[in-house]
Amino acid sequence: MHSDLARILITEEQIAARVRDLGQQITADYAEQGDLLLVGVLKGCAMFMVDLARSISCELAMDFIAIASYGASTESSGVVRMLKDLDTDIAGRHVLIVEDIIDSGLTLAYLRGQLQRRNPASLRICTLLNKPERRTADVAIDYLGFDIPNEFVVGYGLDYAERYRNLPYIAVLKPEVYTDV
Repeated sequence: MHSDLARILITEEQIAARVRDLGQQITADYAEQGDLLLVGVLKGCAMFMVDLARSISCELAMDFIAIASYGASTESSGVVRMLKDLDTDIAGRHVLIVEDIIDSGLTLAYLRGQLQRRNPASLRICTLLNKPERRTADVAIDYLGFDIPNEFVVGYGLDYAERYRNLPYIAVLKPEVYTDV
């Protein structure tokens, strides 16, 4: 384990098993609908989205959007900026937003509103991690990997200042790494 980590919260094996389960559930829900578009929220979703896409057995397409509200901080600023828009027209398509973690929900509420204005046939949300204690915006989660406690986590795509994304598990980052002690 990396020396900056307090403990492993979710193992590589637990992630793999849950991603397979989510893929099966999504396959069952979209098998008859067709035209599924996974919309990944960069950068954190990348590993989760690729593994999730491989576990879905129905036809799908993928696109990415980049929005920012954190920067190099551990707290959302509340100000959401669009860094990269979709390349795909989503009108009339079944869209599944794929997110790494939902914290306050403000960023995802903003994104959901922006995408809903583009008239998709359906719009659902899939997240690997959820921090229910931190929620300030009402965001319905359709597919959930894990509820986690209110701790700062990294790994499996999640970062702190662009580090730790490549860890194969989810771990709690030691507070002294991101605070002035």
